Amino acid sequence: MTPDETRPVRVSRGLPLLVLIGGLIGALASGVLTYDRIRALEDPLFTPGCNVNAVLSCGDVMNTWQGNLLGFPNMLLGIAGFAALAALGVALVAGAVFPRWLWRGLWAGVAAGFGFTVWLISQCLYVIGALCPWCMIVWAVMIPLFWYVTRHLAPAGSRLRALPHWLVPLALYVLVAALILTEFGSRLL
Repeated sequence: MTPDETRPVRVSRGLPLLVLIGGLIGALASGVLTYDRIRALEDPLFTPGCNVNAVLSCGDVMNTWQGNLLGFPNMLLGIAGFAALAALGVALVAGAVFPRWLWRGLWAGVAAGFGFTVWLISQCLYVIGALCPWCMIVWAVMIPLFWYVTRHLAPAGSRLRALPHWLVPLALYVLVAALILTEFGSRLL
């Protein structure tokens, strides 16, 4: 490891709060989905509370192979990953300063989660044909987490740092909303 890799990397107050709050929200959404999944396995007649209509239906998403990609429910990955993020966020909010290698590891995990999220969005929109409200909360959390951790690691003077910090998350939210409306339109209500 180079000396640069072990040098502490300081962060502004916003990123630690984002990591903490994003981790807590993601863990909560994953936890609710896990609870609903367990209840559905116990009782085949159980209907998750997030089954609103034919489009907004957690149950329809949970019961697909995409919802169990590695042979177990995806939400279990969410509980572990988001709990780790929340723990890291607590340490950062408390003033911990971590070396660059840890930040790069965090970025790798967040980038993998973001890539998985993009894939799940495409599967929900174009293959499964249903949206899980709790999953959409996870999507909403992953967008700024990926962007702000990526931006934080970008070198000073980088184009990523030159952009207004809010622009990329806002553009991605608008894109996802437009894709949802284009695919499902009036069937959402």
